[in-house]
Parts: sequence; C-alpha cells; structure tokens
Amino acid sequence: MDSTIDLLLPIACALGLALVHLYASKLKFLTTNPRTRWLSMSSGVSVAYVFVHLLPDLSERQVELEESSPIAFLEHHVYILALLGLVTFYGLERVVSVSQQTTTGDRPQLGVYWLHIASFALYNALIGYLLFHREETDLTNLLVYAIAMALHFIVNDSGFNQDHQNTYRRSGRW
Repeated sequence: MDSTIDLLLPIACALGLALVHLYASKLKFLTTNPRTRWLSMSSGVSVAYVFVHLLPDLSERQVELEESSPIAFLEHHVYILALLGLVTFYGLERVVSVSQQTTTGDRPQLGVYWLHIASFALYNALIGYLLFHREETDLTNLLVYAIAMALHFIVNDSGFNQDHQNTYRRSGRW
C-alpha cells in the first residue's frame, strides 16, 4: 500500500472506533434483558477473532521469544503473558462486582470506577497502537481487526453502561 494510505486507513479506523465508544450507549436494541442477540453475536465475533487470528499469531511469537528472550526458561511464556492479561481483566471485573455489592445504589465506588476506566484506557491505547503497527499491513487484515474491535467495544461499553450507568455516559466514554 501507498504510505499515505498506510497512515490514513488506520486513522480512519481509530476514528471509527472512537465513534463506537461515543454512540454505543445510544443503540437502544442493546439494552434489553436478557442479553440481546446483538451483544451475544458481538461477543462471539470477538472470541472467534482471538481463536482464528490471535492464538496462531501468539504461537509464531512464542518461537521468536524462545530464541531471543531473557526469560526463555519459561516454556510457554507468551501464553503465560496472555493468561496474565485475562486474569487482570477478570480481577478488575471482580473488584467492580464486589464494590457494587458493598455500596448503596448498586454502583461501584468512585475509585473503582476510575480504576476500571484507566485500565480500559490503557487497553484502548494498545488497540490503537496495533492499528498502526501491524505485522500484516494489508487492507483485509486491517478491516477485520477494526470490525472485531468495534464489536468488542460495543460489548465493553454495554458492560460499562450496566456497571457504571450515568457516570460512564457522562465521563468515561469520553
């Protein structure tokens, strides 16, 4: 691809992902209980992306890290790092859940809210970084990544709206 297009397409995708955060809470069909088919589909696409694209990529990176890493004694350290990310995510969700149970109004404490927002801001920064620094730079991979992340953001924003209600709509999504 041309260098101008290499820059403009990721910028367009980043702006699109930002718009998802801004407007996901306005999608009324996502607010029905039990969980809507749309949220389930979005979650499924996110999980499928992990299994079809990320895990094979992790496998390739494992080989590279075994050859060059100072922690090469860990046999599967790429997967350990991925597991640490998953445990961190689960831990944050657990902190929010416990905070909801111990406060009035069924909303987490303000400090827990900002911890949750800060962690997802870092996560979003990583996703944005990966828009610009991809191994496979073709248009198809960029679009698949952007669509999978947009659907993932819809699920995340739905969770934030449920957990943090008006506080997230007023400040967190920005």
